Amino acid sequence: MKRRQLLASAAVALPSFAALGLLPGCAATVLRGTGDLGVVIGRANGTLYLVDTTAETVIGEVPGLGDLSHASVVFSRDGLFAYVFGRDGGLTQVNLLERRITRRVMQAGNSIGGAISADGSLVASQNYTPGGVKVFDAHTLELVADVPAEYAPGKLSKVVGLVDLPGRRFAYSLFDADAIWVIDCTNPARVGVQKFEGIGKQPYDALVTPDGRHYIAGLFGEDGLAMIDLWAEKPKAQRILNGYGRGQEALPVYKMPHLRGWAVAGRRAYLPAIGRHEVLVVDTDTWKEVGRIPVAGQPVFVMARPDGRQVWVNFSVPDYHRVQVIDTQTQSIVKTLEPGKAVLHMEFTPRGESVWISSRDDNRVSIIDTQTLAVRKQLQVPSPSGIFFTSRAARLGF
Repeated sequence: MKRRQLLASAAVALPSFAALGLLPGCAATVLRGTGDLGVVIGRANGTLYLVDTTAETVIGEVPGLGDLSHASVVFSRDGLFAYVFGRDGGLTQVNLLERRITRRVMQAGNSIGGAISADGSLVASQNYTPGGVKVFDAHTLELVADVPAEYAPGKLSKVVGLVDLPGRRFAYSLFDADAIWVIDCTNPARVGVQKFEGIGKQPYDALVTPDGRHYIAGLFGEDGLAMIDLWAEKPKAQRILNGYGRGQEALPVYKMPHLRGWAVAGRRAYLPAIGRHEVLVVDTDTWKEVGRIPVAGQPVFVMARPDGRQVWVNFSVPDYHRVQVIDTQTQSIVKTLEPGKAVLHMEFTPRGESVWISSRDDNRVSIIDTQTLAVRKQLQVPSPSGIFFTSRAARLGF
């Protein structure tokens, strides 16, 4: 009898599953954490759309973020805050659980992205106007360092390819100066700058490999890429894939490829060939080309599924309604999809069971099963572009 009374008493004292938001359908409305959350950029209306990646639904929106035509997002270590870098130079801190702007600063005239330090304490913005990198306290958005990209007296370069490195370090490329800089913000009052000059003509974007070792910048002004081994005792820039299009007529480039996205699967990297309808396959031990995969158009994003089994590719105009899936075992295309007009971005769920694809001109986000390659669901979002999930908070270079 006493045991029955004790059990009954415990049952009354414990909260119900419904109160915890654990019943089917509750996940989208009762938020207990940030691990399942993400954001979709509303390109046309300056709005951030919050999504639940498990319930596969839009759960809210945050307006008033300015020009988001080339916006990108990074997250705090706990996934609570999204930092949105707007094209108009706005840097906005958004609380995802409260679904509101907490801080916003206009830090430049023209900005195309940023990064957050590995320890989560600093947010850095890369700027076209004025050229350079500004570093902010991640909590207060107070400016703590300003590093102009001055490569000659009175001349400032556009900054591209900004990535976080282990420690309070960042690497980035100077488009107008044919250079790569690595800055150490351990002491933001005295930023250390390491400069690599003459790395190749017009670096346009860059990535860092998942282990933080290799920084690779694509070159717009010539065929090839520049790479720095950051683990070397004396790091230096070297050329890889030099002249990959030699002897061929380059096609017009309607949209610059994006290297961000970790197109590294196993010991191979998959990179877009600028001005070509090809994906280049590179051995990451030797950094030599080991293959090419013909694709439907000029690649923009070439992204590896988290387990490395697939690589997904989208394209610039006139082929930007297509997405192709490459099987990394056979190095061949296994599926061509047409998720909608103007595919701008793809984002895998943390374990890669699905990929979310934005189709700007059809005002929708398609969620596709990466095993069956079937559409799981479609969400109506006005002019969607970038898609970013909070799982990026735990990954270097994202």
